This record gives sequence, C-alpha cells and structure tokens, in this order.
Amino acid sequence: MTAPDQPAPRHLLLVDDDRLVLSTLSMGLQQAGYRVSTAESAEEAEVLLAGGLRPDLAIVDIRMSGQDGLYLARRLRELDHIPFVMLSAYSEEHMIGQASQLGALGYLVKPLDTSQLLPAIEAALARANELQGLRETRTQLQAALDAERDISVAVGITMAQRHLARQDAFELLRKLARTQRRKLAELAAEIIRGE
Repeated sequence: MTAPDQPAPRHLLLVDDDRLVLSTLSMGLQQAGYRVSTAESAEEAEVLLAGGLRPDLAIVDIRMSGQDGLYLARRLRELDHIPFVMLSAYSEEHMIGQASQLGALGYLVKPLDTSQLLPAIEAALARANELQGLRETRTQLQAALDAERDISVAVGITMAQRHLARQDAFELLRKLARTQRRKLAELAAEIIRGE
C-alpha cells in the first residue's frame, strides 16, 4: 500500500510468449517500483483488458504464437488509447514501420535487461502523458467550437423570430441565460432543439 502523499506505482502490462523473458523482466520491473501484469499471448492480454485492466503502458513482443504483437497493438490503440512499446528479437525495418504506424512509443530489440528497459519506459510514459494532454485539449477545443456554433445558430433563430439585429439577439440570449442562471451554450442548445 502506498502512503497517501505518494503516487501509486505506474502499472505496466508485459506481453511475451517466452516465459523466461516474461518472468525476468517482470521481476526486474517490480524491483524498479512498477506494478506489473503479465500475459503470455495477445489473446491472454485481451482477456485481461476485457476484464477492466488499464495499464499505464504495455510492453508487447511482436512475434508470438497465435495473434502477434501488431494485432494487440491495434487493440490497445482502440481501447482507450493504451500506450505501448514493442519488443522484438529482430530489428526488421518493415516491423518497425508497422509498429510506428500503429503508434508505438518505442521499439526495443531483445535480449535486454531491466536497466536497458527503464529509460525507454520512462520516455514512453512521458510521451503518453503528453499525448493524453493533447487529446484532452482537442476534446475541450471541440466542445468550445460546438458551443460557439450552437450560440451562433441560436442567435440566428432569435434574429429571425424576433426581427432583431445580430448584436441585439445575442444580448437578449445572454440576458436570458443570466436571468435563468444557465450557461449561454445550454440555452442555445435548448433553442436549437426547440426548432
């Protein structure tokens, strides 16, 4: 259990069909202070994710029996944009390209030990935080644009209904929103729905 003032350890999902690699890296990462969940296949990882597991970062081997790591990478991207780093015993250009296109935050070539993995994990986590911040900003900007559009449409409706100039219609809506202690965007959306 972590102290109230300490952040919870970052949660990693490690996916590799080589049990030796899986156990060695898992132990090393736990000793480094991470919380680690493991899966021996893409299918096993999907079961964990379907059960609600949401790691801060997934570390995925590309070549596994059954579904490969690139398949799992697509699924991770679709599920809440879970960030991931790819592992491979090979440094193949086309695999690196595919991993990059899917959004991999890193590509590491095995064999590697925990000390080699830690800087890549920290860099990937930092990049994942930046990307999440950008997604949140985009969502906020889209909401603001939608609200502005609704206000503009509601002003247009009010202009037509009341035969007012644009500024007068806007002021009327703003005054009405203030009187009702509502946001102007809420009032605008209601006016649009009423039409």
